[in-house]
Amino acid sequence: MAIDLAVDLMHATVQLEQPLGDGTRTVGTGFLISDPGPDGKPRTVLVTANHVLAGMPGGTARIGYRIANADGSWSYSPQPLKIRDAGGHELWTHHPSRDVAAITITAPPEFARAAIPKNYLAADDTFTQYKVEAGDEMMALGFPRGLAANQAGFPILRSGRVASYPVAPAKIFPTFLLDFSVFPGNSGGPVFMTEQDRRSSTANQSQEPEFIAGLLTQQVELNNERLEIGIVTHAKFIRETLDRLDDPKAPVTVVAEAPVVGAKAASAEEAARGD
Repeated sequence: MAIDLAVDLMHATVQLEQPLGDGTRTVGTGFLISDPGPDGKPRTVLVTANHVLAGMPGGTARIGYRIANADGSWSYSPQPLKIRDAGGHELWTHHPSRDVAAITITAPPEFARAAIPKNYLAADDTFTQYKVEAGDEMMALGFPRGLAANQAGFPILRSGRVASYPVAPAKIFPTFLLDFSVFPGNSGGPVFMTEQDRRSSTANQSQEPEFIAGLLTQQVELNNERLEIGIVTHAKFIRETLDRLDDPKAPVTVVAEAPVVGAKAASAEEAARGD
């Protein structure tokens, strides 16, 4: 299925929030992936950073669905999303070593159709295939400090340059840096590449690169100063997390990586003031 990844991810990206009862709310970003179950039946999965859901103390979050109206307008209609059972146990699946979470959801039909096919997630060799390297531009979607692009609740689209080298293979370099301003609320949002993002040196490739490179998980700070650098976790680990929805013992990549100095979660761990 051919898609316009930037536009389609706009539709597939949602705000996640949980009111804290004191006039504030904890906020993050997620996006929908179409990943059929073992029986082949369609399945919609919400992907986000693990710390987004883990940082929500209550059993029910809200997922920011949008409804298209007949006159061309849109309505923002957040709906409850159960993330813990009555005993407080997590209902989502998370990667054992990376900050990635996935939970199967029952989405409205229009959102189930908007979910991005799993094969758009970068595989282990995607970065090598398309020669992704420092200086390449990528796009990111999210809700910085809970802010949406408009009253309809669509995410804000940002762009930045890959700011680290090397960026592959993921088993050695599980994260990479992206040069753009990151705020609480961005965590869990998709980072992706489209043909328009490529530099002229790769314009002659026969196949257009359209893939989700990973998800935003942290920002970088030094001496309490934001350096406007985001940390992106490779999509390889999203794939591994999806595999564990069906098989909790599915193999995962074990990475011995030193943490980035000054790395700080960029999401629900800081509450955004509710309107």
